[in-house]
Amino acid sequence: MRTRDIFISAVGGYLLGTIPSADIASRVAGGPDLRQSGSGNPGAANAASVLGPKFGLAVLAVDIAKGATAASLGRRLGGRALGGGMAGPALAQVASSSAVIGHCHPVWSGFRGGKGVATGVGQVLATFPAFFPFDIAVALATAALPQWKQRAFATTTVASVSWVGLALLWWRRGLSNLWGPAPTVALPVGAAVSSTVIFLRFRAAR
Repeated sequence: MRTRDIFISAVGGYLLGTIPSADIASRVAGGPDLRQSGSGNPGAANAASVLGPKFGLAVLAVDIAKGATAASLGRRLGGRALGGGMAGPALAQVASSSAVIGHCHPVWSGFRGGKGVATGVGQVLATFPAFFPFDIAVALATAALPQWKQRAFATTTVASVSWVGLALLWWRRGLSNLWGPAPTVALPVGAAVSSTVIFLRFRAAR
């Protein structure tokens, strides 16, 4: 695996993550700047609250797609990289974790982005589908149920710890990963990076 491949995966993933889905939805809807309205978070939950459910779902879908697409591009690049083998899974984690970072800290918006949950869901969907059912349940509950808003930090913490812990288990035991790549050490490392970024964004927003 070459340094150039790592760089392309990281930069490409980051740029995908910076796609301003909530800002685009606000312009299409003719609504206000989501950073100045509602919770102030440019994410799916605030888009649904300020712009309506349809726009919230659209933002959610795009944000999930950012993480999944980044992982797929990284995995494809790794498949062509010298050394093969672990390159695909490793670059998939590099690209998708970078997408989470880009979503949370987009350079185009003064590094003021969303909280990264939906983009993390996309990462899980593409790289750790065995964990996806639990992850999507927590993400949707956090985004869609108003009565959970005060518990969002706690539920995100539980989901993050579970993501890393189960990624470690899957790697160490070599368990089936459904349609995802075979678990390697990159799986828990990517989970830890993205979970930390998401955790810090939630903590900063408290």
